[in-house]
Amino acid sequence: MILGSGDFAQNLLLRTEYHYLKDKDPAIKDLSRLYPYIISLRWRYAGGTLFLLLTNAFALLIPWFMKLAIEALQHPEVARYSPSTCALIISLLALLHCGTRIFSRTFMLNAARIIEFRIRNDLFQRLTRLDLSYFSTSRSGDIISRFSNDLTNVRMLTGFGCMSAINTVLIYCAAVTMMIRISPMLTFWAILPFPIMILIIKKVSHRLFHRSLQAQEELAHLSSQAEETVSAVRLIKSYCREEYFQDEFAKSAERYLKHNLRLARLRGLIIPVMAAATGAGTLVVLFIGGRLVIAQSITLGDFVAFSGYLAMLVWPTAVLGWILTLAQRGAASMSRLAGILGAESTVIDKPDAEPINSFDSGIAAVNLSFSYGDMEIIKGISLYIKAGETIGITGDVGSGKTTLLRLIARLLPISDGMLYIDGRDINSITTATLRRLIGYVPQETFLFSRTVAENIGYGIAGEHAADAVTIAAGQAGFLEDVEGFPAGFETPVGEKGVTLSGGQKQRLAIARAVVGNPQILLLDDPLSAVDAGREEEILNELGKFYAGRTVLIVSQKVSSFRDCDRIIVLKEGVIAEEGTPADLLLQGGLYAELCQRQMNADNL
Repeated sequence: MILGSGDFAQNLLLRTEYHYLKDKDPAIKDLSRLYPYIISLRWRYAGGTLFLLLTNAFALLIPWFMKLAIEALQHPEVARYSPSTCALIISLLALLHCGTRIFSRTFMLNAARIIEFRIRNDLFQRLTRLDLSYFSTSRSGDIISRFSNDLTNVRMLTGFGCMSAINTVLIYCAAVTMMIRISPMLTFWAILPFPIMILIIKKVSHRLFHRSLQAQEELAHLSSQAEETVSAVRLIKSYCREEYFQDEFAKSAERYLKHNLRLARLRGLIIPVMAAATGAGTLVVLFIGGRLVIAQSITLGDFVAFSGYLAMLVWPTAVLGWILTLAQRGAASMSRLAGILGAESTVIDKPDAEPINSFDSGIAAVNLSFSYGDMEIIKGISLYIKAGETIGITGDVGSGKTTLLRLIARLLPISDGMLYIDGRDINSITTATLRRLIGYVPQETFLFSRTVAENIGYGIAGEHAADAVTIAAGQAGFLEDVEGFPAGFETPVGEKGVTLSGGQKQRLAIARAVVGNPQILLLDDPLSAVDAGREEEILNELGKFYAGRTVLIVSQKVSSFRDCDRIIVLKEGVIAEEGTPADLLLQGGLYAELCQRQMNADNL
């Protein structure tokens, strides 16, 4: 029986959406994602429903004992209970009503908090599993808005919304039953305005959902704009663009206000309609009920009890509009959350994928191609890199250098038969074990708001982690800088490494890549912000680390290629030149031109 009550709570939520939405909206499907969360907490919802039943039972008995008290005052000789006894019973019922109400709210609202907690964890877990293609089309401010505002709306739906919906159904069913018991004819006239009210609400609800969704989308845009502005505040100040961004934010805030005012006007229409229906019912009871009392068709006690039951319908009727608002806002928010929960990574392990534990044979690309949408970046590249070989990659901007490294690290999806690691198709290798073999320095350095040691040691653990961090810092030419910091390795780097210079960020990123002792090292323009003197020091240290490892280094600075066995020059997604540095210089091609330009720049 309790299980049925829990199922009733979930079914009530879904039925509410079906009845209020005019068309079969996609929000229905998105709301169904709440089912596993609610059914896992069915005992809490069942307990809350049970206490709601008790709460309403005690509330419904109060008007009945008021009826008995009035009849006892009128006809004390035939009264079952004295007025004082009825007063004591009413006081006891009020206390019990208060206690059970507390428990009903505790059960259901706690369940909503747990659902919020679980959805938040699932969202974060899903985000960490999605690949670069998802984040390239999503704004961080919008994602943060979904974690805060949209989750709050869903919590309100599964907590207050669910509790109020169940409570409203219980009160309507019980109160109307008691009213019919007193006078079926009076009950008919009292609730006659309510169907009209429901028809009007049904017309409004569809527009309410879409306006709620628009308001949530505009809030997400506003949050994203604020996040971007704060992140780029130094750039904004350097270009004196404060007023421009203030104007842009004001325009966004004005649009958000406009959507909320439209939503408020629509919600404001619901409350008067409900108040009118309730008021009309009260007028009917006063007019017709008074005539029935005069005609002695019902007693004065019946009239008081009937009025009490009708009064019990006033709050649930008013709350119905609030429930509708919660349902529509929750549905709109769940639609936005479903955009993350339903997103699928394009880089996934095949069912038959196996781990890779060593790297001995090298890396082979066979007619390798890759496109970002309709834009083809890499066009049929074929190459072989032996294990232990150091390869330099250069070329014009947009020639596919960074994309090639990302494909090797399997950060981007790739078709079968195009890329082989240690003689095995990269898609037949589990992603986690492949990435453990790789140390990767991306083109854009990102640092966490933690200490220097925590940023370098990111991804490693163990009793010797501190020693490994120190060694890695030395290999990256960063140890001298760390020793000059006030707290050494325990110095916080600030948000995104704001306390470090560009060169220090890059050296820290290199240290983070080598600390795990990877067999494959991918360096994407790692020395672009490093001065010439420090670059020589870093290259000397990295040259020692390169020994026995496969290294691919992307750079526009030919000085970074001094320890490379071969150079690959990319142009418009194809290999334009390939060979040893000496051979390419003799050819007098693109690489030779790049060297000459940099030599001329150094001589100026």
